Amino acid sequence: MPDVRVEEKVYDKDEIKRQIKKRICGKVDIQLGKSGITEGFINEVKRRLKAQGVVKIRILRSYLRSGENNRREIARKVAEITGARLIEVRGNTFILALKGRNKNAKTTLENPIRRGER
Repeated sequence: MPDVRVEEKVYDKDEIKRQIKKRICGKVDIQLGKSGITEGFINEVKRRLKAQGVVKIRILRSYLRSGENNRREIARKVAEITGARLIEVRGNTFILALKGRNKNAKTTLENPIRRGER
């Protein structure tokens, strides 16, 4: 009988809950800096969501000072673009979790938020 290889890790709800608890207490995975929400940033978030299921992101103060958006709007926008579920916004950090396949998730970045474009 040939070996069966699973290409993508399948997350169940219990695993996602464990990962969320781990991320709340753990270190930040990605930092959102003054360059803003770019294609590279979104691709990295998507890659980590696919690999880990949960991502913790810190919004650096340099980015918050450069624009009018507040941290909750930024977290919602990143969640919408990546097709993830926003779990929590606490201070300048927020947690995103992978949700089921979302056909409505944007595949490209239509309105990037960058420094100096506001």
